[in-house]
Amino acid sequence: MKPGKTGITRIVAAARYSWKGLRSTWQTEAAFRQEVVACLLLAPWIFFFELTGVERALLLSSLILVLIVELLNSSIEAVVDRIGTEHSELSGKAKDAGSAAVLLTILLATAIWILILI
Repeated sequence: MKPGKTGITRIVAAARYSWKGLRSTWQTEAAFRQEVVACLLLAPWIFFFELTGVERALLLSSLILVLIVELLNSSIEAVVDRIGTEHSELSGKAKDAGSAAVLLTILLATAIWILILI
C-alpha cells in the first residue's frame, strides 16, 4: 500500500482533484461545455411536468450520465494524446470507442426523455 493522505484530508484532496478535473475539462473541451449547457437548459423541465420521483430521477440521471461519459472520453483522449501524436490504429480505436460511448449515452438520454415525456 502506498503512503498518502487518509481520512478527511484524503476526502478534501479528492474533492480538490475532482474540481480541478471539471474545471480543466470545461476549459479545454467544447463538447463538455455544450453538454453542460444542454443539461442546465433541460434540468428545470424535470420539475415543470407532473412526474413521479422515479421519472424525475431517471431524467436527471440520464443528463448527468452524459456528462460522466464525456469526462471519461476526455480522459481517454488526454492519455492517448500524451502517449504520442503520430497516427496509431490503436489510439484511433480508443478515441473512436470513447466517442461512441458518448453518442450512445446521448441516445439513451434522448430515449429516456421521449419515453417519459411523451
